[in-house]
Amino acid sequence: MIGLIGGTGVYEIVEHGRIIGRESLETPYGRTPEISVFRLHDRDVAFMPRHSRGHESPPHMVNYRANIWGLKKLGVRQILATNAVGSLEESIGPGEFVVPDDFLDFTKNRPSTFYDERTVHVDMTEPYCRDLRSALVESSGAVDGGVYVCTEGPRFETAAEIRMFRSLGGTVVGMTGIPEAVLARELEMCYASICLVSNYAASISPSKLTITEVFEVMEERREDLIDTLEGAISRLPQNPACSCQSALSGADVNENMEECP
Repeated sequence: MIGLIGGTGVYEIVEHGRIIGRESLETPYGRTPEISVFRLHDRDVAFMPRHSRGHESPPHMVNYRANIWGLKKLGVRQILATNAVGSLEESIGPGEFVVPDDFLDFTKNRPSTFYDERTVHVDMTEPYCRDLRSALVESSGAVDGGVYVCTEGPRFETAAEIRMFRSLGGTVVGMTGIPEAVLARELEMCYASICLVSNYAASISPSKLTITEVFEVMEERREDLIDTLEGAISRLPQNPACSCQSALSGADVNENMEECP
């Protein structure tokens, strides 16, 4: 099964397939939003609204662990996510798509691991699945690669923060991509994101940042984003065999200690 995590603007993709069912799942971390399962391109797809219906949960209050655990419980092995972002580069303007290949984590208070009771160090050298990234780029003509900077939110970033992110090599900035990517890797699930640039970040933007422009750009590119997700789904392998699917191999300290003579 393929998982889709998205927000306002992509709910309609469910209507492009044949609905199988809708349910909210109980997990050790709480209940998930209602997940819609549907059939598209001969694949079972599970769509999860990241913020719940009606955008009830702000970025810093999303229950990321419940969301990822719930998709795993459903049988999801590959996750395609959508994120609205601000651009840190003048050459990448509002309305463009970016498929990042790395991230910088500037979140502060979010539970970011499933392993609070065990010492597990997953490799994040390549944090986004190469196969999923290729499917998204081929389906969209998006900017291939870039560094996603994740901040805590819900406020927008300061001009000084943006200057720092740019100096560190950031390409786009958003509030929802992390810890999703990390949690998916911890459960040996493939994960990749397609980012829609909704504005220029603070100090780059010529005007005050508002949420209005985010929704305006999302509405303008909504159909293109849905088409991209459909195209990516049709390109994904039925039986993923990439390294994401064995991410815990050699990652558990206790298991490795038990093997020591």
